[in-house]
Amino acid sequence: MKCVICLLRKDLRCNDHPSFHHLVAETHGYDNLLPVYVFPSHQINLSGLVQGNDENPHPAPTSYVGNYSRCGPHRAAFIGQSVWDMKESLEALGSGLIIRAGAIVDVVRDLAKGLEQNGYHVGAVWMTSHEGTEEKADEKAVVSLCEEIGADSKVWVDEKYFIDDRDLEQTHEELPDIFTTYRKTCEPLREKPRPVLPSLEAGSLPKFPDLSAIPPQTRPFVIPETLDGLVEALVKPVASFLENAPEFPEKATSAHPFKGGETKAMQRLLHLIQSEGMKNYKSTRNGLIGTEFSTKLSAYLALGCITARQIHHHLLAYEDGTNTAFEKVDGYGAGENEGTAAIRFELLWRDYMRLCHQKFGDKLFRLEGFKGYEDGNNTAEDKKAKWKTANKERAPPDQSPDPDRVAEILKRFNAGTTGMGLIDAAQRELLHTGYASNRARQNVASFLAKHLDIDWRYGAEWYEMLLVDYDVSSNWANWQYVSGVGNDPRSEVRMFNPVKQAFDYDKDGEYVRSWVPEVAGFSKLENVFQAWTASEKDLEDAGLADNIMVTDPIKRIDFSVDQKPIKPGKRPFFRRKGRSRGSAGGGETSRESEANAVDASSEAQVGNGTVAAVEVQATQDSAFIRDSSAAGIGDRSGGTTVAPIMAETTVREEEG
Repeated sequence: MKCVICLLRKDLRCNDHPSFHHLVAETHGYDNLLPVYVFPSHQINLSGLVQGNDENPHPAPTSYVGNYSRCGPHRAAFIGQSVWDMKESLEALGSGLIIRAGAIVDVVRDLAKGLEQNGYHVGAVWMTSHEGTEEKADEKAVVSLCEEIGADSKVWVDEKYFIDDRDLEQTHEELPDIFTTYRKTCEPLREKPRPVLPSLEAGSLPKFPDLSAIPPQTRPFVIPETLDGLVEALVKPVASFLENAPEFPEKATSAHPFKGGETKAMQRLLHLIQSEGMKNYKSTRNGLIGTEFSTKLSAYLALGCITARQIHHHLLAYEDGTNTAFEKVDGYGAGENEGTAAIRFELLWRDYMRLCHQKFGDKLFRLEGFKGYEDGNNTAEDKKAKWKTANKERAPPDQSPDPDRVAEILKRFNAGTTGMGLIDAAQRELLHTGYASNRARQNVASFLAKHLDIDWRYGAEWYEMLLVDYDVSSNWANWQYVSGVGNDPRSEVRMFNPVKQAFDYDKDGEYVRSWVPEVAGFSKLENVFQAWTASEKDLEDAGLADNIMVTDPIKRIDFSVDQKPIKPGKRPFFRRKGRSRGSAGGGETSRESEANAVDASSEAQVGNGTVAAVEVQATQDSAFIRDSSAAGIGDRSGGTTVAPIMAETTVREEEG
């Protein structure tokens, strides 16, 4: 009997899956299909799957710069849920899923050998192509193994994106470095995606091999037999990742309570259309609180539980009035609206981040980004010196602040105790829930990279560990974008003032108060957003007089609500708005806001050092970090979005 092994990775769905569709619709010559998912040892800590006195033969995967876990508890749980949902969906179709742990090529070798011994000839191994240093290495290793054992191999095009690679007007080497230029080659967006593939029917896939013929998981790993057991085993090794972490606030709630899997992804998509979340998306996407201000589809897109063209397909049904399930929704049958157009825009941005990853490869994980250092004005050492590090071996002798101080700043940045309310709220929400809104991600990334000048990869790796919607391409490309080393044509003048942003997007202080309860009792918003500005009496009443957020805020920003400098007569310094390197015609932003707003002038202090007053440029509707959140979809982070982990880094590796 001739068997094909189908390796699943970030394509955890049954429908709109090219390889499954081929096995149903085309002549292929295989009697049996064995779907397999492997928890990869180079990205996930597998210690929880080891029982008894055995030891994990693989070192715990950690990031290159910050030495953080590559996959933290939130994403580990979401992956486990998605894999289990895939197993149940395949079983409902009359097939099944074998779950394994270890190095992917070793698992395939053991399966092929065992199947051959039990009368099943492995004729081919299939897998879907994914971006990432480790992902490509796995693909190459499996192809080489197939040559060794005499089996065919095929690496399928990843079709979970909005526009199919084969329909693009340029190769990835020819990809424009400015998003706007690329977008114009793709318009009208509504007409570009391919149709979704027909849904699978029960009994349509080739027969699943006899369980007795499938070799078991090799020691020392043991795969739990229940979903709860699997999630517990995956989360256990990475559950404690931060010493003295703030407790989950009593009045805070998760904006991302969703479980993983294709089933949940489709339920969420239908809900978004029927609740008018898609229709209203453009006006709500900058929200901070709740489940409905953004789509929250990014985590599903990152794992391939749903495809961008499936989203597009259902939007078309709503816009064209062809699905009566949506007939009571405002705008049904009235064509594309502002909200659905914005969703497609975010899906295209996600595509673009992946194409940038294809074009620039491992440069995605370099400190200098894909721009490099050859701009004709500064040397490589000049540019490297800008970025502060906690690594004493890499830091220049005269680095200020010194590595020990940077290490302390990073601990407080990660724990959400910087003293900058919006940043602290976002970081605490992230560490407790695995999620932060698009607006919050933009500010966090800008704060670390632009205000503190700390190596942006610390932030990208922290996001890689904690984001439930982490995607290697979106995460890293977006961190580069907001940090000024990516494809933002105006990177040198774009910067967020997190105090002004808090006044603009957390107008009542509800978000900061809920996640940073220490400041909840302050009546003045300026005190909520920066506790050090409160009076001595208010600080005493709040019990914060000796709190480090007050006594030693990482940064102080003097901010005037009426957007006038606090110090009368002080002439602010305006950054030049000249043409950025690589920009066309003076510079459209890749996010394409038509209007750029200037954050109120501020005088800031980092640590004990004073920073000159500047006019901080910000894009009113920017998505430097379009998270999966904003579209719930994109990580423009993430998903703007971020990190070496899938965001995985190479440097890694990583995606979101």
